[in-house]
Amino acid sequence: MDRALDASQMLDRTLDRANSDVVLIVDDVPDNLSVLHDALDESGYSVLVATSGEAALQRAQQALPDIVLLDAMMPGMDGFEVARRLKAMPATAHIPIIFMTGLTETEHLVAALEAGGVDYVTKPIKSREVMARMGVHLQGARRARQEARQAGQARNALDAFGYASMTVRINGQGGDGKLIWQTPLARDLLMRYYGTSAPQTPEPVLNWLRRHLADAERQIEPPRLAVEFGPRRLTFRLHQQTGDGEGDGAGDWLIVMREISDDAVIDAMRLSFTLTGREAEVLYWVIKGKINRDIADILGASPATVKKHLERVYAKLGVETRTAAAGMAMNRIRQLHPQFEC
Repeated sequence: MDRALDASQMLDRTLDRANSDVVLIVDDVPDNLSVLHDALDESGYSVLVATSGEAALQRAQQALPDIVLLDAMMPGMDGFEVARRLKAMPATAHIPIIFMTGLTETEHLVAALEAGGVDYVTKPIKSREVMARMGVHLQGARRARQEARQAGQARNALDAFGYASMTVRINGQGGDGKLIWQTPLARDLLMRYYGTSAPQTPEPVLNWLRRHLADAERQIEPPRLAVEFGPRRLTFRLHQQTGDGEGDGAGDWLIVMREISDDAVIDAMRLSFTLTGREAEVLYWVIKGKINRDIADILGASPATVKKHLERVYAKLGVETRTAAAGMAMNRIRQLHPQFEC
């Protein structure tokens, strides 16, 4: 067994998992380990070994093997308990487990599957049979990893272009609406606009989602949700259902968000009309149709202060009314920012 890799040796090596799957063999009988190790090694697998349940848990957590071959009956912690613990840990829960057992009674085989095993082989072990069973489960595991990697790359790539995304789970009949996945940008935006974090979905977003699930299931794109935060707006678009549902809107729903900022518009007005930063903000909200009291609330000032800022804006623009100031500012904005909407 000197050719078998222990955990520290494995961690010291760079594992190219595109070319070599990592197998953890767990068995307290050295002869069993030797036979399997030699066969797997010759077939191109990278092999880890453990001779006890405790060592198996440690190696699995350290190296995250692609599959585990697990002896059911071992002294101390048996294979059933090892499997249960591996499935209970988020980092190792996805790893397929094939039980190796000399027990053929139905109750023992059922126990192996209930503990988290995906398959079993009976002793005496036949290497070719083990590798055939492994091949089936490794194909599924590779496909799932690749799909998850591609989905994660695609979704996280949206962040770079200002589009954030998240997934909300609906369990039918209204569901619990938990936020089960989000990109880093989505996390930041939800905290800034709503002060919430996963797994909580902001109530306005959840209500919007529930109202439009029926249309979404018929592939009718619902109206977008928009929320304002000063000169910034956050829009939500219901993109698609990413998990199989059972009707009544049940499933996982991917939502794409984008923040639109009018900071550039405010800055353009400041430069165009030689305004102060606060005067440009006041003029911006005048264009938006806000009265002085509303502008005061938005800017954290008093209505009297807003009125003074607005009087200075009139003087710099050479106008006497709100309507004239708004009209002049809008004409300039349309030249510089044609996409701007009031």
